Amino acid sequence: MLVNCVAYQDGRKLADIPVEDISDYLAKDECFVWVAYKDCEPDELKQLQGEFVLHELAVEDAHKGHQRPKIEEFSDCLFVVLHTMEMWKDGELEIGELHIFVGPNYVLSVRHRTRQGFQNVRDLCEREPELLKHGSAFVLYALMDTVVDRYFPVLHALEAELEVLESMIFERDDASAARRIIEELYSLKRRLLILQHATEPTLDAVSRLFGGRVPAICHGMQDYFRDVYDHLERIDRAIEGRRDMVTTAIQVNLGMITLAESEVMK
Repeated sequence: MLVNCVAYQDGRKLADIPVEDISDYLAKDECFVWVAYKDCEPDELKQLQGEFVLHELAVEDAHKGHQRPKIEEFSDCLFVVLHTMEMWKDGELEIGELHIFVGPNYVLSVRHRTRQGFQNVRDLCEREPELLKHGSAFVLYALMDTVVDRYFPVLHALEAELEVLESMIFERDDASAARRIIEELYSLKRRLLILQHATEPTLDAVSRLFGGRVPAICHGMQDYFRDVYDHLERIDRAIEGRRDMVTTAIQVNLGMITLAESEVMK
């Protein structure tokens, strides 16, 4: 489903345009097109491939979905896969994907299995015409920065859950309660691992956008991508620390169960 298709020139919005006119605007000087889709259908993706001349392998990956977070370079364009992370009321995590095709004068973003959209990113970019003059590279940064920033509330919720469980270890009054705590600790550890599976490969991928041979599209934007990397690194370190704390909590809980059973035997 098409969310929006907009042409920009010199950092400012020109017009909402039909998909069929994309190639006409791409031919204009200092103009780039930013298209956003939700759960793009195969025929829609095929049409976009024709308009943007997207690489066949990137389109194939986007069509299949369920891709690992990555950044692939095809000639003068990039194909970026990011995992979105949303938490349901019961604490379970919903993993979605954001596929971003980036060329010198276009950005195509396609989100899958994601409730929260990215209209706020477009609004932010349109309020910053001096930055939007950087074109597709700035849009890529803004999308990546938003995806990564949305990991923080998920991490904070998991940290709060851990604090509650740690306090419960010393308050339980029977063996069944102790077993429930262990089950919840293992559930927490599993969800921390899910979050880490999104951050670790993204960390490796983003490092290519500011260090070493930087893709031509990203020239001049290295500091922005380094900022995304720094946020990811903070999250990844925090996840590793919380996983260690969960492991310690499980061991303490098991030790107290053993101690309680010994006292009963006496």
